Order: sequence, then C-alpha cells, then structure tokens
Amino acid sequence: MPEKPCVKDDARKELTRRSFLKLMTGLGLTGLAGAALGGLTAPVAGYIPESDYGKQQHRKRSRGGHRHGEVVPIAPDNPSIVYYQQFCKHGSCGECVRVCHEVQAVFGYWDQSVAQEIVCVNCGQCALVCPGKHGIPAIRERDETAVVFEALANPDYHVVVQTAPATRVALGEEFGLDPGAWVTGQQVAALRRLGFDAVLDTNFTADLTIMEETTEFLKRVVKGTYPLPMFTSCSPGWVKFMEYFYPDLIPHVSTCKSPQQMFGALAKTYYAEARGLDPEKIFSVSIMPCTAKKFEAQRPEMNAASRYWGNDLVSRDVDVVLTTRELARMIKFRGIDFTKLPAEDYDSLMGESTGAALIFGATGGVMEAALRTAYFFLTGKQPPPALLDFKPVRGLNGIKEASVEINGVTVNVAVAHGLENARTVCDMVQAGNPSGWHFIEFMSCPGGCIGGGGQPRTAVPPTDTVLQARIDTLYAKDAVEVWRESYENPEILELYERFLGEPYSKLAKELLHTTYKSRGPVL
Repeated sequence: MPEKPCVKDDARKELTRRSFLKLMTGLGLTGLAGAALGGLTAPVAGYIPESDYGKQQHRKRSRGGHRHGEVVPIAPDNPSIVYYQQFCKHGSCGECVRVCHEVQAVFGYWDQSVAQEIVCVNCGQCALVCPGKHGIPAIRERDETAVVFEALANPDYHVVVQTAPATRVALGEEFGLDPGAWVTGQQVAALRRLGFDAVLDTNFTADLTIMEETTEFLKRVVKGTYPLPMFTSCSPGWVKFMEYFYPDLIPHVSTCKSPQQMFGALAKTYYAEARGLDPEKIFSVSIMPCTAKKFEAQRPEMNAASRYWGNDLVSRDVDVVLTTRELARMIKFRGIDFTKLPAEDYDSLMGESTGAALIFGATGGVMEAALRTAYFFLTGKQPPPALLDFKPVRGLNGIKEASVEINGVTVNVAVAHGLENARTVCDMVQAGNPSGWHFIEFMSCPGGCIGGGGQPRTAVPPTDTVLQARIDTLYAKDAVEVWRESYENPEILELYERFLGEPYSKLAKELLHTTYKSRGPVL
C-alpha cells in the first residue's frame, strides 16, 4: 500500500472544520475567551523566554543524596524494567542512581522509614544510561516479545497494533540509520510482515486527546469546577510521580487518558463494532518509546472496554506494550530487512492523523497542539502562523513558559520535561502559582517521548544531539502537513458523529477519561 500523499482534499478539509465548529458551538464554548479567561490570574504580557531556573536541566539537589556505586532498587515484579545483577558494574558506576536522583528526582526523595514499596515511576531512564558489561545493560525493559509472537500465531485472535509518534523517528537507529531518520512507512510495512491484522496509529488518538483535553480545559475555565492551572496527563511516568509526591495536586490533572489508553478503549469498542469483530478476540498491542506505558496498561482502571460490554473476558484495553527496542528485536528475529522495505500506509478508521498529533512526541508538542485547537474553538478561526510554529514551547530547555493572546486575553502556559523540572514547577504551583499559569504540560522523560526509556540506546547516556535530531524531524514533518490541527482529522469527526456524539460526552468520559489516586506513604 503506497504512503499517503501530503496534499489532501480541500472540500473534505473544509467540511471537517465546519463540522467541528458546529460541535463546539453546541457545547457553548466558542467565543467565550473574553468572558471566561478575563477573571483568571494576571497575565504576563507577550512571550516569556525560557526561564533561568529551567536552564540547568540536570542540576542536583542536596536532599536525598546517594553514594557512588549504589544501584537503583527495582522490584522483581516491576512491569516495566528488569535488573540483571550479572551485568552490573556495581562499585564503579552509579549511573542509574545519578539519573534517578538528579534528573528524575525520585531516588532519595522518598522517606524510606514510611515507604510501603520500592518507589519507581517506571520511566526507564536508568535503562538508557546503564553501561552494563560487554555491551549488555544490567537494566532493561521487561521483554514481552514472546507474548506478542504467540498472539500473532493464534488464528483466533485479531491482533491490532498502534504506533506512537516518537517511534517513527527513532526505530531506524536500530538498523544503522541516523538519529531522527523518518521511517513511518517502513515501520508500518515491518508490522504487516510480522503478521499484525491491522496496523493503526496512536497519532489518531493523540488528535482525540487534544479534542477532549482542550474541551476539558475550556470547561474548567467556564464552569470553575476544577482548579487551574490544568496539568496534562499523557505521560504515565509523570502521572505516577504526581501520585507519589504531589497527591494534593491531583485535582489539577486532566482526566484524559493517554493516547495509548484512549486507543485501547476504542479498539475493543468502536473499532470492534465497526469491523464486526468479537471484542474478546481482539488482542491489542502498542509500540511505544516509553517503559512506563507497560505499567500504565496494567493499571486496574484501564479496562473501559470490559465495562462498556459488561464482560470481564474483554480484559485489558491494551494487552501488551512493546518498546521501540523490542519491536526492533522482533524485526531482526524474523529476518526482515528493514532498510529495504517499501513505505506503506496505516489502515483506515483509526489510522489518520494530523501534524498536531505528530509533535506529541516532543517536549512542548502537546501544549502547541492544544493551543492550535483552543484558538479555533474560542474564535471559530484558523490559528495564526505563530501558533503553527510556536517556538516559545519548543526546544530542550527544562522549563519553558509562554503567553498567547486569544480574543484579547492572555493564556499563560508552561512546559516541563524531566521529573526534576516537574518537581520545580509543582513546587511553584503549591506556592501559589506566582507565574499565573493556566495550563501546564509535563513529560517524564528529557526531551519528551523522543527520549523515552524504551528508545534506542544510540548514545549512552543519551545526548542532546540525538534528542534534537528526533525532535527536528517531527517538526519538519508537521510543517509540511496540510492538516496541522486535530479538529481537521476526518476520522476524528467520523468517530464523534458515529459513536461518541461530542467531545466530553457521557460515553467519551466513560471510555476516554479516568481518575488518579494518592500513592503517598501511609503515616
């Protein structure tokens, strides 16, 4: 199947815009910027450059401390990562402790006298920096390739797979290509040759996340039911970090599930109905840059499809999560010559996406995508060029701030990647939100998903050069897309018209939204 052309049908595109505007008008959200946002905390005029306190991404805090040669504790039943003692350098390394303490602010920040468990946010950054022995890291993702091979060999299963945006700019590195090489079509082709029955795209539900999350943000502003600033919820490592260390801020977190989990819920409901499939026979696999996604898929609340059908046999919404590295191993095991594969396109129904979804893979991308849609929802007009190239939230500075004007009022946003930077921002919100932020994006891993714990170990430890190359490709591909806003995705419009009704509808909240819990120590 040939790769889709860049230029799409203008009439279809205009219909999509009009249809979404009609949807949002029905929700009573268009044109409310002046009335609703004006009463928020004092805005900061213009764009704010990267903050001084965010420039030292890897700064070390004095509290907690660690000794050279220590190893980050990993529970034997950790769903994301595994420790192999025989490959550990023990007394001459300590890289895992360094990244967990200094970059992720987890190790050493927990009161061990009251801890009820080994504290881990499943981000897998320790697996990226571990040098190991003889080229074999001592910390690795929990390999589930055998489970997927078994499912693919089972004729009773309809095996669907989704691919995250960050995988398509990193997978090629496992086959000798340069960092940031664009391999979307080859990745699709490889998955088909592995035997998947449907190759679909997490970018589809990234667009859906923007529709739901932007609607939720505007409803928070209009109704004042939940506090501001609102936090994003796409990164499961960040969500678990917040549940451990900042449970009092849970009301600030968007109730939206991550794109992976939205996809999983729809694969066994909407997709099953549209394709006439038994949801019990759908086996759902995701290809992710993130080891924390393995944990997320096992969260007990992530079984919306079983609740929808009233049938426990449907089980998990996402059955197995594979990292980019695991997919590469499967391709190599099957003897598939990845670099010689033709470019193929995703299957339909849940395979279409926009540039806004693509940049989810980079730090700041979720915020930029949300602002594009928020502008349209509030004004009924296409976002200006500045919002399609919103540089204040781009780049590798650890904390970024910006202000954007919509209908004469200013919305203040922030972006943090790496959990040490998330800690800084959370501390500021607890201190009264002196910057007047309304909306904050958090990503667990440095660089965002492109630096996820399951990505290729092209440089150990990862370098900004590798991360930036992956980011640059995502933004370059977004820039040439004709559909660059989530509300322009025709398959998203079809989903609402045929199944969900409207953003934030009763069914949407049942399938696409969730709740969080405190994981704080019991005193």
